[in-house]
Amino acid sequence: MTGRPPAWICAAALLLTLAAGPAAATSPPCPVSAAHAEALLFPDGAPEDLACNAGEDRVRCLIAARYADDASARDLALTLYDEVGDVAGVEEPFTMDGGFRGTIEIVPEPPDGSYRTHLKWVLAAQREIADFLDAIGARAETPIEYHHGPLDWRFFRSVDRTTPSAYAQGWEVAYNVRGSLNKSAISVRELIFHETFHLNDQQRGYWSRAALGDDVDRIVAECGTDVACLTPYAPGKTRVRGGTYYAFQPDNGDIAREYAAELAVRYFIEQRAMLAGEPLAEPAFKCGPEANAFAMQALADEFFGGVDLVPDCP
Repeated sequence: MTGRPPAWICAAALLLTLAAGPAAATSPPCPVSAAHAEALLFPDGAPEDLACNAGEDRVRCLIAARYADDASARDLALTLYDEVGDVAGVEEPFTMDGGFRGTIEIVPEPPDGSYRTHLKWVLAAQREIADFLDAIGARAETPIEYHHGPLDWRFFRSVDRTTPSAYAQGWEVAYNVRGSLNKSAISVRELIFHETFHLNDQQRGYWSRAALGDDVDRIVAECGTDVACLTPYAPGKTRVRGGTYYAFQPDNGDIAREYAAELAVRYFIEQRAMLAGEPLAEPAFKCGPEANAFAMQALADEFFGGVDLVPDCP
């Protein structure tokens, strides 16, 4: 299911999930409440003179008020809410333990003014991901259970840093307006797919560790951080400065989770090319080592109804 589900579907799915236990199928994220939207948009409190007309959607009213000084950003934020149910708020200030990145100061930074382009890229990405999921879902024999919204967006800036570009937890995505990966519509689209995979993986009790952990651990035991050794197994090209592939970077949480998120992006890129009738820019990931084919098929089966439009390997 894509887009913003009706509240009754969200409530019913949540009750079924709670009754069935943590192994149950996932439920869509709930539409944001007005109280939560207010806290997300105005962490220090909404303006005292804020007034909404009787019967008006209070969340839309809050969004319009938050971006009142930038009409273009306001229209983008309202469209993001109307089409997907996403609310473009801000992060609260805190000091992050960034693992291999060190300590990072995080401050709120709304996506308006000079940062408005990021809101435009997020909206475009959410539209394209919705189209992709609809196309994959139409080819699956059973309904796919991969959700990309509604999301809470917490826009921020890292002080004197460009990392992290984003992080996600509990149907919230925090987005760095100065993130090193947030430089184009394409890179943002792939980043968002990476982060929404984390959210879907979390709701499944971290499927990534249970399904792919043994193989990922074996690859790391064999290669360590050696780039040449890891190259055939790396789903993406992103590398940490002074380190190795992001999918295998030590001190970055559970490597299986990051590997799986990068694998999901590779699936997205390859299947999207097939849907468009375009050739792959590089050999299909599944046509590399045996572990690659297993991982890609496992991911397709779990999240995307087993759909694989990439031709068989030679």
